[in-house]
Amino acid sequence: MKNIRNFCIIAHIDHGKSTLADRLLEFTGTVSGRDLEAQVLDDMDIERERGITIKSHAIQMDYDHNGEPFVLNLIDTPGHVDFSYEVSRSIAACEGALLIVDATQGIQAQTISNLYLAIENDLEIIPVLNKMDLDNAMPDEVKDQIVDMIGCDESDIIEASGKTGYGVDKILDAIIDIVPAPKGDVNAPLQALIFDSVFNSFRGIIAYFRIFNGEISKGDLVKFVNTEKEYEANEIGVLRLEQEPRTTLKAGDVGYIISGIKTSKEVKVGDTITHVKNPCEVAIEGFEDVKPMVFAGIYPIDPDEYEDLRSSMEKLQLNDASLTFEPESSMALGFGFRCGFLGLLHMEIIQERLEREFNMNVITTMPNVSYQVITNKKEIIEVHNPSGLPEHKYIDHIEEPFIKAQIISKTDYIGPIIKLCLDKRGELKNQIYLSTSRVELTVDMPLGEIVFDFYDKLKSISKGYASFDYHISGYRPAKLIKLDILLNGESVDALSTLTHQDNAYSLGRRICVKLKDLIPRQQFDIAIQAAISAKVIARETVKALRKDVTAKCYGGDITRKRKLLEKQKKGKKRMRQVGNVEVPQQAFLVVLKLND
Repeated sequence: MKNIRNFCIIAHIDHGKSTLADRLLEFTGTVSGRDLEAQVLDDMDIERERGITIKSHAIQMDYDHNGEPFVLNLIDTPGHVDFSYEVSRSIAACEGALLIVDATQGIQAQTISNLYLAIENDLEIIPVLNKMDLDNAMPDEVKDQIVDMIGCDESDIIEASGKTGYGVDKILDAIIDIVPAPKGDVNAPLQALIFDSVFNSFRGIIAYFRIFNGEISKGDLVKFVNTEKEYEANEIGVLRLEQEPRTTLKAGDVGYIISGIKTSKEVKVGDTITHVKNPCEVAIEGFEDVKPMVFAGIYPIDPDEYEDLRSSMEKLQLNDASLTFEPESSMALGFGFRCGFLGLLHMEIIQERLEREFNMNVITTMPNVSYQVITNKKEIIEVHNPSGLPEHKYIDHIEEPFIKAQIISKTDYIGPIIKLCLDKRGELKNQIYLSTSRVELTVDMPLGEIVFDFYDKLKSISKGYASFDYHISGYRPAKLIKLDILLNGESVDALSTLTHQDNAYSLGRRICVKLKDLIPRQQFDIAIQAAISAKVIARETVKALRKDVTAKCYGGDITRKRKLLEKQKKGKKRMRQVGNVEVPQQAFLVVLKLND
């Protein structure tokens, strides 16, 4: 065990951690020249296309240090705020962390957030200054920021470049010298923590684990403590570039287990694996259940694909434990699921993965956050969906979730950023100058206001320099009302939304105008209305397509034409009573794109 090191890489998005991981794999000979490609560990198409890490990836490396062989288990983690749950799981399975900071950008919001997570778990931190090969690197300034944040010596910071491989040998030596060897008793009962799982259509569910105590051998009868299910370990092994089977794994090792599990509910991330005959006394204190921040409905375009969508979601949940879903139905869209996501990017990625990996064509309804409704009887109801809101007369007041947001930016953009926050009903709490050119703002804001376009606007205002991180600070009373969208007097539940009283009129007006462009013309007029309870606050009309019924009339009395027009008018009226309005798929995404 003294020659094992378990470590993860934490950084803000786009600070070069996947590229640095490539160099570590190349330097240790884990990946041969033939298999080497950019972002080796990012195995999803979406990750490569967008240049972001979505999943944490585990891999084992061998390294000789002063003639002594060492085994290094690396877990590469995502950097975007929406995937912080992945980071927390990786940190729980490690003893040390490489803190990567971009020498051209300095410390960003997510860097601080992930660092605090690592410190809470007592991890040894190795600060690395990446992208030192770039001309616009600011090593001295960024080193001062790191020293202020961690309290380390400047000499402890390793200068490196993921592109050229400069400093990689120093990083590996530091991992061996600074990161402690795993502690644990090989002779104690087996105690292993599941930190991830994937679905394989041939082998069933593969669980990734880290052993804290004891050992596991192929063929052992094991049980998962939380689900109390028992299995035989058909295959165990370590995670190299490909999975490599082993006969025995001991305390300190990171590996995988295949035991022919077919049902996704039987594997819970954060569960403990132990032996059936000699079980451990307590389960490992792992992860709390993830709390989704944004909710949206996902419905199959073809209602017959409902069961296929359910199985796809279950398989996806295995690979992404932060996704939650429960069945729901809608008048407009039929049967589907109410899903909980960690943020808007997370929602976008899930939708894209459903389409790519499972060939599911889905409609996603308008995202919203969860609200607490306090009734006249002082009961608290949690509402994830506007259609679940009780009648107005039973509501005492509604509380919405507030966040404490940290924004780090260049001082040049401070004015527009504060204005953006105030427009979103934010309240500036603190302003700290990290250096002469960088400032950290702390703002209290409603979560519902940042769900749509806040992050995009922040990036465009700051020319990409501002970084953003947040955590929930609690619920506060708010003047929220339900905005209904009506088509020919019929409410479309998938388009209704909860919004602040001050924004209701402008939002209703914009939705109506946008829908007028998207809804195809019918043989009758279609009235698009935005309403608050019984009061209509905005209206647009999609004019009818009309046939020229008077074309066959030539000459003669005007009454002949009038008779034909009256006949057409009656037909249109009858058609409107029985006619259905088809709402195209893009209309449900209308609110997301209101500012395009």
